[in-house]
Amino acid sequence: MAHLLGAEGLHLEYPTKVVFDSITLGIEEGDRIGIVGRNGDGKSSLLAMLAGRKEPDGGRVTVRAGTTIGVLDQADTLDDSLTIAQSVVGDVPEYEWAGDSRVRDVIQGLLADLAWDAPVKGLSGGQRRRVALAALLVQDWDIIALDEPTNHLDVEAITWLAGHLKKRWSANTGAFLVVTHDRWFLDEVCTETWEVHDRIVEPFEGGYAAYILQRVERDRMAAATEAKRQNLARKELAWLRRGAPARTSKPKFRIDAANELIADVPEIRDKVSLQSLATSRLGKDVVDLLDAGVAYGDVEILRDVEWRIAPGERTGILGVNGAGKSTLLGLVAGTIEPTSGRVKRGKTVQVRTLTQRIDELEQHWNDPVRTVIAGLRTEYTFGTGSKSQDLTPGQLLERLGFSSAQLSTQVKDLSGGQQRRLQLLLVLLDQPNVLILDEPTNDMDTDMLAAIEDLLDSWPGTLLVVSHDRYFLERVTDQQYAVMGGHLRHLPGGVDEYLRLRAASAPGEAAKTPAASKTPTLSGADLRAAQKEIAALERKIQKLTQQIDKAKHGLVDHDQSDYAGLAEKMKSIAALEAEVEENEMRWLELSEQLD
Repeated sequence: MAHLLGAEGLHLEYPTKVVFDSITLGIEEGDRIGIVGRNGDGKSSLLAMLAGRKEPDGGRVTVRAGTTIGVLDQADTLDDSLTIAQSVVGDVPEYEWAGDSRVRDVIQGLLADLAWDAPVKGLSGGQRRRVALAALLVQDWDIIALDEPTNHLDVEAITWLAGHLKKRWSANTGAFLVVTHDRWFLDEVCTETWEVHDRIVEPFEGGYAAYILQRVERDRMAAATEAKRQNLARKELAWLRRGAPARTSKPKFRIDAANELIADVPEIRDKVSLQSLATSRLGKDVVDLLDAGVAYGDVEILRDVEWRIAPGERTGILGVNGAGKSTLLGLVAGTIEPTSGRVKRGKTVQVRTLTQRIDELEQHWNDPVRTVIAGLRTEYTFGTGSKSQDLTPGQLLERLGFSSAQLSTQVKDLSGGQQRRLQLLLVLLDQPNVLILDEPTNDMDTDMLAAIEDLLDSWPGTLLVVSHDRYFLERVTDQQYAVMGGHLRHLPGGVDEYLRLRAASAPGEAAKTPAASKTPTLSGADLRAAQKEIAALERKIQKLTQQIDKAKHGLVDHDQSDYAGLAEKMKSIAALEAEVEENEMRWLELSEQLD
């Protein structure tokens, strides 16, 4: 393949830190490179040097003659005085850009729901990000450098972007580099991964899953100081091999080697123990939404919502901006009252919410981190049984990536990711039994996300998560629901099913997901039979789910010292859940044929 760009002996330093020390890299045609590493280690600086945006303090970057490089900055650089059309295609006449299939595809995929002549000034953060992406992608570049392209994007836009990049670079012409903490996106689009750490850039073959495998192999031979990081990586590898349904059909790394490395890694979560402990903490009643609805004047946000939340339930919530996700969570938390139906709340329920704002930290704004945690309890228990751990607030801060030196830092001087982690710590240490996380992954690097996921694995309570980070959502929850058309809908097929439903409900935006190009594979009698079977399966799944909820609620009335009896009841619940899963897989199979 032809060489596009080379970097030789790059050196970069700031007054208090050497970022890179004599690194040498190359980019060839067809390269699809993901750049990962901890916050502050230099990922964006590396991208800027390779793109010609930042001059290194030593070494040089050489670019093949005629090679063009396009850059998506992490910061918002749109001109508020322009319209969307002017921002994307400039002064190019409509007959020219409208005749280009790639330009039409980008506009349809990213901007179909926006008015073409609308001013940029009034757009939301997510809408501005899509406009910036469109402005970059409509042009013809040999190399594009994307700095956190999925920030502020929803699941649909992220899925569209992944499909576009794969299709555009499938012919091995040109190359792209992407810095992102979105691990699903990395695994979906990248064929090579560069890890930035300790002043170097270490290349790995393959996407995120392959990178994790190779890093575990590397860390196994590392010093004892790397033990914690190694264990987290091995646990994440276990998840990738066992738990991520989107990856089972496309193994990108050596299966035997992966299985050997995770042979002694237990299941990601001890669901039986966590559920039992959650039941003992919560009782049989958590929060029940009974035909609940919310309307503001004549505008109906939610209607006829029937949702009985069980002890220990871990649920992800999907939906477009404005669909009513925050309203739904407000009903659960008690901050919003229904205008129809009712909400029944258990007597022992204690709900805490990690919001997208940092309001909880404002009272500590001028305090050092050490002062914030000084008034907290001395020990907190995480996990269950023999695996439970008593941790001090300081030990929890360490697990969340804070060094001892940072304990003296004022809260206002922490980075966005550090403030987010401190906010999460304060929420967890309140010891709620119902935890709501609203976009918790903002400003976090992949290592820190893995650490937070590990912490949540041992948290015994009911967990509700709203996130556009597909990997995080699938990793920490066991089921997903969507808010669509004012209703709450269960998603047996998870995020993939949500994307199909969105594509089917919005034909004008069909280009947003790869699944939109599918055509029905059944007709006539077969079609009617499939529709009939789907209806029967939905009734059966609903009945089984009710049986599971009843059985879980019944656990609280059982003698907690009767371990054999509890185990038998949990075994019965597991059998029902397996039956639900089997029926859901059949439902999904039929639904795919009908899409």
